[in-house]
Amino acid sequence: MNNAGFLKGRDFLKLLDFTPEEIEKLIELSSELKKMKKNGVPHKICEGKNIALIFEKTSTRTRCSFEVAAYDLGMHVTYLDPTGSQIGKKESIADTARVLASLYDGIEYRGYGQEIVEELAKYSKVPVWNGLTNEFHPTQILADFLTIKEKFGKLDGIKFVYMGDARYNMGNSLMVGCAKMGMDFVACAPKKYFPAPELVAECKKIAKETGATITLCEDVKTSLEGADVIYTDVWVSMGEPAEVWEERIKDLTPYQVNSAAMALAKESAVFMHCLPSFHDLNTKVGAEMGERFGITAMEVTDEVFESEASIVFEEAENRMHTIKAVMAATL
Repeated sequence: MNNAGFLKGRDFLKLLDFTPEEIEKLIELSSELKKMKKNGVPHKICEGKNIALIFEKTSTRTRCSFEVAAYDLGMHVTYLDPTGSQIGKKESIADTARVLASLYDGIEYRGYGQEIVEELAKYSKVPVWNGLTNEFHPTQILADFLTIKEKFGKLDGIKFVYMGDARYNMGNSLMVGCAKMGMDFVACAPKKYFPAPELVAECKKIAKETGATITLCEDVKTSLEGADVIYTDVWVSMGEPAEVWEERIKDLTPYQVNSAAMALAKESAVFMHCLPSFHDLNTKVGAEMGERFGITAMEVTDEVFESEASIVFEEAENRMHTIKAVMAATL
């Protein structure tokens, strides 16, 4: 199997830690493992290994992707939910890392500050994988890039527009990924929702070497002209207080991905979203906000979400294949 084990012993914490060639190899390995899965070819190349999944923030896609990927590779999984671990409460992060590393072959962390997963990795003798922190979400970006490559046959030169709040893990990680892979990244948002200047500067430095471009723009029409990919995420992240909803809806409604927005992009443009999405009122939060603010959708309309341009469910499936590649490459 090509590229399996090529990152043996490495952590997977953020895409800034990897070269474009390494990221490309992970995408290639993901594609190979996906074909094997689709063709019913067994690939238990990590048989007998055990991994621990620490989830301080719950998730559907990340948990299921790690578990199915681990089982396909022949591994056993222990899931630790927010009540199942004493990390940072009764036991320090350093001590937790050393205990789990003595029992497991790999550790996944999904939770809060990037400094937590970095400290876990510092004290762990086995690979640590970032399933999401406040600052970065690298496994999602691998899935996004595999999906884009399947659709367009390439990454370099793709114009990628992120609409909405670009200050946190998704905006940050997509900007880094695009910089690494020679893509044209645009954050389309009000100025106060732009990514941190330090990270923008770092990405622009990377972009000079790869041929990528990094653009921050408040104008929707300018941003979407010639776009290949339009991407958005929920306006209020997990763990944020409910009172921010009113401010976000007011500020970000002009940046909603709707039919008018899609019409500004290329005819061949696709819509992407890391999910879950408030594209209708069929969720508790969606119904509550719909009643409160008189809206039927938030970051994307149902018309776009359910359109032929939407590849969100292919993208969701690819979380599993790319997470499998990360584990196969590092174990």
